[in-house]
Amino acid sequence: MSKTDQNTQRAALTRRSVLGWGAVGGVATMLMPSPWRAAFGAAKPYKLGCTQPLTGVAASGGKTALVGVQMAVDRINKAGGINGRPVDLIVADDQSKPDIGRRAAEKLVTEDNIDFHVGGFLSNICLACTPVWEEHEIVIMIGVCLDTTLTTSKCSRYTFRNFDFAPAQAKAFAPYLVNRLGKRWYIAYADYAWGQSTRDAYAADIKQNGGAVVGTLGIPLGTADMTPFLAKISGEFDGLFLIFFGPDAINIVDQSYDLGLTKKYKLAGDGAVATSTQLPAMGKKIEGFVGIDRYVPVFDKPLDTPYLHAFFDDARARLKKIDPSGPLPDRYVQSNFESVNALKLGIEKSGFQGRDDTPKLIAALEGLEMKEGPDFPTGDKVLRKEDHQAFMRELVYEIGDGTYHVRDVIPWQQTVVPPACHFTA
Repeated sequence: MSKTDQNTQRAALTRRSVLGWGAVGGVATMLMPSPWRAAFGAAKPYKLGCTQPLTGVAASGGKTALVGVQMAVDRINKAGGINGRPVDLIVADDQSKPDIGRRAAEKLVTEDNIDFHVGGFLSNICLACTPVWEEHEIVIMIGVCLDTTLTTSKCSRYTFRNFDFAPAQAKAFAPYLVNRLGKRWYIAYADYAWGQSTRDAYAADIKQNGGAVVGTLGIPLGTADMTPFLAKISGEFDGLFLIFFGPDAINIVDQSYDLGLTKKYKLAGDGAVATSTQLPAMGKKIEGFVGIDRYVPVFDKPLDTPYLHAFFDDARARLKKIDPSGPLPDRYVQSNFESVNALKLGIEKSGFQGRDDTPKLIAALEGLEMKEGPDFPTGDKVLRKEDHQAFMRELVYEIGDGTYHVRDVIPWQQTVVPPACHFTA
């Protein structure tokens, strides 16, 4: 068997192990069961739409993200709903494709008559769906999409991102990279909207902190054999910075190790590289990786709180029902869970009853301050008025013995970057 065939086979096996959650095909939406519906009597439910990649290249992350949404909706309904009304969750599969994602969004709006939306995983799908939310005046609380432009040059008054983004993470992480790991960096990234915008953010902050980016390398999504690309990486520099997620992250860590790159260069990168659901597939090849994230499933200080323990226990039990291997909760569960809860606060604050009240909901969400607690276990944060971008605590960690070790904690106030958003009519 050739090296290419071996890499392709390994990638396929790894991908099956990560995606072994069952498949949900088609564009059809699904109304999630509401076991507490009878308790609300005749109260009209709020309809929460949720588009996720349940099949396709991003399915592993999409199914994890959906768990976070379900956790929050279940907690809300058990506690009496929002303003005395239950929340009905209507889920659609975008199949990891922008055109299908947009059609799914249109169906949620025109046929399912959703009141608001939480979700979106791949940034190119979030961007493709933005016109739908704008046309029908639907508030979307992004669940995962990290493309910088969603809250900068392509911002929308209907779009909110209740978690961090690349410029904030780069501001928090770049001083650590340059001052403690190395001055000269090479960046390899997933070659689409999120990877490109994240590359630009890190390149700018590494340079601003006195470092240098000696080269960059884009690799298309879904590339099983990355060796032809990785063979281009050579020269004298300190660290290889990775910007990948899902099976692609597993592939690049695996193949970089096999090619000896991780022995020659320090390995660091975006937190999406080493999410907890991916660590088992990487084994010892991810050892020593240094990353940054808003959430990791360990209880190093300052993470040893009752709120994070409760979140962890609920999420892990649900994930085990989907995947018997028992993956730990990751950033995708966290961001979707907290995004639903932020939307709940906005609904309560605004008195939102239906789509006609969307302007009131937008005003209530702008500048929303969230305090650490059961709804926001990862700590205090603020959803900025100017660009609908949230800022939150960041964790720098190192992988050792198959788990995370927190090396630095950056308060949200030290991650703030100037807004770069100008809303259109």
